[in-house]
Amino acid sequence: MMNLNILVAIPILTAFGLIAVKGLSRTRIVAFTGACIQLILSVFLFFAYQAEQHKGNTDQYVFTQQYDWFPTLGIHYQVGVDGISVAMILLTAFVVLAGVLVSWKQEKWSKEFFLLLTLLSAGAYGYFIATDLFTLFFFLEVAVIPKFLLIGIWGSGKKEYAAMKLALMLMGGSALVFVGLIGTYFWGGYSFDMQAADTIQMPVDKQMIFFPFLFAGFGIFTAMFPFHTWVPDGHSSAPTAASMFLAGISMKLGGYGCLRAAVFLMPEAAHAYQGAIITVAAIAIIYGAFATLMQTDLKYINAYSSVSHCGFVLLGIGMLNETAINGAVLQMVSHGLMTALFFAAIGMVYERTHTRMVKDISGMLKATPFIGTVFILAGLCSLGLPGMSGFVAEMTVFMGGWQAGDALYQFATILACASIVVTAVYILRAAGKTMMGPILHSEYSLFKDAGWNERGAAFLLLAGIFIMGLAPFVLTNIIYPGTADMMQRITEGSISTFELLK
Repeated sequence: MMNLNILVAIPILTAFGLIAVKGLSRTRIVAFTGACIQLILSVFLFFAYQAEQHKGNTDQYVFTQQYDWFPTLGIHYQVGVDGISVAMILLTAFVVLAGVLVSWKQEKWSKEFFLLLTLLSAGAYGYFIATDLFTLFFFLEVAVIPKFLLIGIWGSGKKEYAAMKLALMLMGGSALVFVGLIGTYFWGGYSFDMQAADTIQMPVDKQMIFFPFLFAGFGIFTAMFPFHTWVPDGHSSAPTAASMFLAGISMKLGGYGCLRAAVFLMPEAAHAYQGAIITVAAIAIIYGAFATLMQTDLKYINAYSSVSHCGFVLLGIGMLNETAINGAVLQMVSHGLMTALFFAAIGMVYERTHTRMVKDISGMLKATPFIGTVFILAGLCSLGLPGMSGFVAEMTVFMGGWQAGDALYQFATILACASIVVTAVYILRAAGKTMMGPILHSEYSLFKDAGWNERGAAFLLLAGIFIMGLAPFVLTNIIYPGTADMMQRITEGSISTFELLK
């Protein structure tokens, strides 16, 4: 039996190891070793979960464990995973190892830098394995302070402003989530146990009050319009590895929370607010795409593009059907891999040219063929090229949106489809201007192409992108049971809402 607590313990042990060692080389080795062990454990969890499926285990969560935390208040440290959790854990492991490799040459306070990255990964693993709302909220908060410090200390540009803005907005989102959790606790049987949701029904009128707090709170983490403004500033000022983590994992915490906590625990309210969710998601998709067209900084291009792509996650969740929700989960994984790769490529370009402005860069494909190729592949995944993860994820969301049947929802789906054209324009324009064309400066010819560590990070993320694009069943086979359980509760909520309105 897999002990899920090891996933949290390894980053913590790595952190202690980083504190104990001296010297840059040893610091790198400890951080790299810890990240490799995380990936190995995540892959082992993937196969262990598949083995449970083949045994016919139909439990909603497997490998569950529970420890008393504050038992008099109904608070327990409670963990378990389903297919959705396993997919998010795999994503986390891929991005963390890639982030460590990209940061291999980090010399300024390297021990503290890798320590904070490690604490971020511990928070993410704990969040994705939590089956108790209090535990989930605890690990959500664990990740906020390291983000603030990573940007404020190792960032660039208006780093203090960006770090403060990110921290304040995410703390605001946390405050909304906390209000929603308190409502769930008092009107859900004085328990934070998500596994007890099937036996304890929260009154519909209370759901209508507290659902917006939960959904909007988690939505801030996933750049829900109009609370997305921390994303461009935070990403543009963050160091490369922090940008990879912010976009690749942290923004997925929000989408996961919207699905796992808000929609699953309050299905009647989810149906009642469905139109609002889909409208906000469609606005984010279109706004993010057109806002990206206006950007001239490569990091801002990827940041605003992330606002648009995360809109697909909320759109899939808002459709409240199995196909669309599967698409939302696939989009979370796909965007995590793709945007981490894009930020890694941008970081490689910036490290050599010392600029991120599109107008100042040209001919990088000639000067650094590997980096240029990685940049273009990341862009092609972003615009949904068949054979890559972006195509599979977005097409699944579109199919689910069209199956919803309602004219408003189908119109939102059409708008989302149309955004791909805009995405193609800004991706191809950015790639064409920076990677193609003549070499602008003579020193470009002296640039060294990607080192072993940068190549390793790129190959790791590209492997995830192509595996998901060419063999999506690798993920969908483990995701479907989790979404099936979720759909059963959502369907029951639909019936209850219909009877209430009648």
